[in-house]
Amino acid sequence: MTLRLKIFLLLLPINLLITPAAIGQAVAYSGVTDSMVLFQENCAVCHGENLEGTPQGTPLRGELQYGESMAEITASIRNGYDVTGMPTWRDIFSSSQIRNIAMYVLETRANVNYATSNFDMPLVIPEDSIETELHSFSIEPVINNLNPLPFSIAPLPDGRLLITEKTQGVSIISNDGTQSALIQGTPQAFDDIYRLDTRLDIERGMGWMFDILLHPNYAENGWIYLYFSDRCNDCNAISREREIPVSMNKLVRGRIEDGQWIDEQTIWQAERKHYSPAGDVGAGGRATFDNFGHVYFTVGMKGSNHRGIQDLATPWGKVHRVNDDGSIPENNPFIGREGVYGSIYTYGHRSPQGLEFDIENGQLWGTEHGPRGGDEVNRLLPGSNYGWPLYSLGMDYDGTPVEYGKDLGIAFELPDIEQPVVDLTPSPAVSSFIITKSSQFPEWNGDFLVGSLKARSLFRFVIENNALVHRETLIEGFARIRDIEEGFNGELYLLLEHNTGGQIVRLAPDN
Repeated sequence: MTLRLKIFLLLLPINLLITPAAIGQAVAYSGVTDSMVLFQENCAVCHGENLEGTPQGTPLRGELQYGESMAEITASIRNGYDVTGMPTWRDIFSSSQIRNIAMYVLETRANVNYATSNFDMPLVIPEDSIETELHSFSIEPVINNLNPLPFSIAPLPDGRLLITEKTQGVSIISNDGTQSALIQGTPQAFDDIYRLDTRLDIERGMGWMFDILLHPNYAENGWIYLYFSDRCNDCNAISREREIPVSMNKLVRGRIEDGQWIDEQTIWQAERKHYSPAGDVGAGGRATFDNFGHVYFTVGMKGSNHRGIQDLATPWGKVHRVNDDGSIPENNPFIGREGVYGSIYTYGHRSPQGLEFDIENGQLWGTEHGPRGGDEVNRLLPGSNYGWPLYSLGMDYDGTPVEYGKDLGIAFELPDIEQPVVDLTPSPAVSSFIITKSSQFPEWNGDFLVGSLKARSLFRFVIENNALVHRETLIEGFARIRDIEEGFNGELYLLLEHNTGGQIVRLAPDN
């Protein structure tokens, strides 16, 4: 064990000192580890090991006198404030070290824990009413003891819920909160989950179930769209050379009748040469409809961490758009170009987590994981480049800026990169979202309700004229929210994941 690691173990705040395995995971992120060590060795004597403050220094919890943004905290560390006794660190720390410390402060304030990702935090449904700025509500359980890795729910007109569980398949939650047997005949879901020794917080595998959604005219045609990871063996060069399975996202539609999946049609499938041995954790996997007969779907960095995302000849790192029958819309931005996927709508995406179409304003929106910082809410404009892996408002896990374009030989100008409408730094691990129209919560009409994983919180964003004008945390430190959906009568459902079993809960307005 190195001296640096010994110091780190001795000084690690109690709330991060979980298990030796968790510490090993944190050490794998050199930038995260460096941040902790730098703060504990140099800042904790005044500000406290957990930002609680000491007799000679101010706490870094709550409101900060000189600002709470990344830029403001970085400036405070760099410049100091003589009037309060805060020294300048510009001659002691490098710019990257100062930024690392500032990020650590922000992460600790926001309960963002890279050692465990809060998988093991207790999941307790609050008994008391929750008061927010515009509505008060209670959280009502719908069902518990689901598989620990659920992914998506789709409310049905009769009040039942379709649900996908990554490693299981598709089932139905009845109105009395019971789960049906798995729907037979759907594409196969694979349950061979594994975790890396250096990343015990992240489950890995391939061949997972992703999103499930109803056709806008479901009442007339009965179509259900199922998005999943299509896994195969011996089906392309890399699978044969390495003798391993490969997979890639695939979109199909079908109907459910008497517990059976029938009438399946393929809506979109990548070329087999682009099937990848990369795990599905970065596959994206969300889909949505607009009101013009199009279905959109995300493919995350499934091919590799960086390569191919800026290449229109590959499917990953993209948002795609097709007609509801799988044909390519004639006005797609890259249709007709030789050697490219005509379904591509936007590109430069890292790990898309949510996708919704704002029917009222005719706009497509998405949420996306950044690296360390730089989670995003994006307005998705046709043909636009969203920057990964060339640029991000976050930084890489080793504390360095995101600039993989240098390694890939890709030149770009910053104005060519579409900037996020909402930058979430530090990263709460933003997840699914809705643009609510709920009659049960009318004061939230048109607002973005956004879930998170690491931060275990539910946020409300007010976006006007494509700019964030207000932000509220509705539920803080509650649970890892994998999906959020609105029912046909305005019900708001949260799909929660937890090691002891997934759950579905409903937000019930007090009046």
